[in-house]
Amino acid sequence: MDTFERLREEETVPVVITNQQGLITHTNKPFQRVFGWSEDEVLGKPLTLIIPKALHDAHHLGFSRFLNTGRPTLLDRPLQLKAVTKGGREFAAEHIISAEKRNGEWIFGATIRPLVEV
Repeated sequence: MDTFERLREEETVPVVITNQQGLITHTNKPFQRVFGWSEDEVLGKPLTLIIPKALHDAHHLGFSRFLNTGRPTLLDRPLQLKAVTKGGREFAAEHIISAEKRNGEWIFGATIRPLVEV
């Protein structure tokens, strides 16, 4: 089973998957519980929906740098970053982000494990 199949089947940790344009294509039930959005509410929306506004520029810079170079700097290792719930509450979380090229397009997936009670 590949990384993205495992992410799609994850049942204990929040997962979000996006396409190359940074639009959400999949979430799991733990994501929906922690973040407060149903999958229907977030499908097709930009990933920045769950990123604090103060981190949007850094996210866009890193995302575009990766798409231009294909060289990862933050993938497949734990990162402590904040995330934002539907209600606007920021919380600390451990993110592990993966990327894979399929049919000439990148897809990205992340587990987002809260470090505090959400």
